[in-house]
Amino acid sequence: MSTPNVEAVKLDELNCWRIRHGQAELLVAQQGAHILSYQLAGQPPLIWLNDEAVFKTGKSIRAGVPVCWPWFGNFARNPQSVQAMRIGNEAPSAHGFVRAMDWELGGIEAEGESLKVEFLLPYPEGGFPGWPHQVDLTLTIRLDEQLHIQLTSHNRGTDTVNISQALHSYFAVSDVREVHVEGVDGLDFIETLDNWKTVTQTGDLRFTGETDRIYLDAPPQLSIVDPAWERRIVLTSSGSRTAVIWNPWIDRAAAFSDMADDGWQRMLCIETANVMGDVVSLKPGASHTLGVSVGSAPL
Repeated sequence: MSTPNVEAVKLDELNCWRIRHGQAELLVAQQGAHILSYQLAGQPPLIWLNDEAVFKTGKSIRAGVPVCWPWFGNFARNPQSVQAMRIGNEAPSAHGFVRAMDWELGGIEAEGESLKVEFLLPYPEGGFPGWPHQVDLTLTIRLDEQLHIQLTSHNRGTDTVNISQALHSYFAVSDVREVHVEGVDGLDFIETLDNWKTVTQTGDLRFTGETDRIYLDAPPQLSIVDPAWERRIVLTSSGSRTAVIWNPWIDRAAAFSDMADDGWQRMLCIETANVMGDVVSLKPGASHTLGVSVGSAPL
């Protein structure tokens, strides 16, 4: 059994690990248990490491796979059951708070032909600031021919807890204007850029402008077809019935201090999610796992 090839690295202020296993190379930060990049030997990256991302303590990172929890996006757009979990008067940050917290590295170990990396975020005594619930988080990363990510929430308390969440994956593409997404034809989606109307998708999704859509009752498998890189990125989700597809396009990207003005061309977010009517209700003692597996196949 091969010994895991693990190198501790520092990116500006953040502690990270570079992990190599077989053909795969993974870069992950302790802050947020945040996967920053994932690449297979001889291929362009699969998970996009934004070259202008900022690695500062307490600042969320615009790259890789941010963990959005225990709410998603704009707090006020979350269902009332999720908003009711929070107390406090400070303005809530977008996408919750765990992506800017330091997680504990539970371990890195070989399991047969695969490699498992585990991060833990136990709830602090009294709960998280402004969110006083006893829910433990575990992020498990498994490397084999694919990248498998699982986020498990375990309710250790005596009350039911409602959460909205996502694995906000940034995928690397040759040019977002030339790729398309398969698996969404016929799905209803919420068009957040047009008054949050519900619309039905016709055909594959192609990109001609800013895109921010919440696909409802999404199938377990979605694919990004990238002709220039002659590959298909295949996403297989579990514990999720919603997928958020996002690209900031020109004006939004220009407004980001932590993304190149043309960075939008090289990335596409497909976020494996539990949002809107798909929120997770955790009874006392219950747990839920949100997962996605990412693989690459030649066209």
